[in-house]
Amino acid sequence: MMIAIAARVERSPGEKPFEDRFYITSNFRKIFDRMGILLFPMLSGKFTNEICSRADGLILPGSFSDIHPVYYGRNPMEGRDYSIDEFKDDLTMIRAFAAAGKPIIGICGGMQSINVCFGGTLHQQIEDHFLNDNLHPVNLMDDSFVQKAYGQKQIMVNSFHNQAVDLVAPGFKVTACAADGIPEAIEMGNIIGVQWHPEVLDNMNFFRDFINLCKRK
Repeated sequence: MMIAIAARVERSPGEKPFEDRFYITSNFRKIFDRMGILLFPMLSGKFTNEICSRADGLILPGSFSDIHPVYYGRNPMEGRDYSIDEFKDDLTMIRAFAAAGKPIIGICGGMQSINVCFGGTLHQQIEDHFLNDNLHPVNLMDDSFVQKAYGQKQIMVNSFHNQAVDLVAPGFKVTACAADGIPEAIEMGNIIGVQWHPEVLDNMNFFRDFINLCKRK
């Protein structure tokens, strides 16, 4: 089995020859090594169709960059780092894997990419959700992927985001919410987005259930 994962870019101006660095965090490597699953990094959207034909599913991790609001009909905020290229790659990947009926997991910024790709919008700035190592509770909806993966109706999650889903994309359901009403998970069939970082929390059951989705595709 092979799972494609979008690499993210870290920009370090002036640090030649390493100005742009593409990376995947070590959390993913450790989890998928333990499961014996091959992760295939995708550095761009250029070879998406070829990779999609071979991969069993797609992971869209979090990102340092915000999605440019032109993609969901809003005006940009001053002083924000928008990466049009990275979101274009996400769009290409999401559309290809969705068309092929292959499961997709979006994490943090990856969830936001999924929502915008299918016609949803974002809050460009929210407060009190970048909590570093602190955890906060979210309520999980019955019979959802996330509720089945965790086996509970409420879980404690980490939080590292300043943006969030606003209008949910057509066809998607909110399957987890924070106490302030911010959507923490959205689902449509085998396309799932979560706002927290299960890879940082080492939530093995979450990723095992994703792999089981990929096996049933």
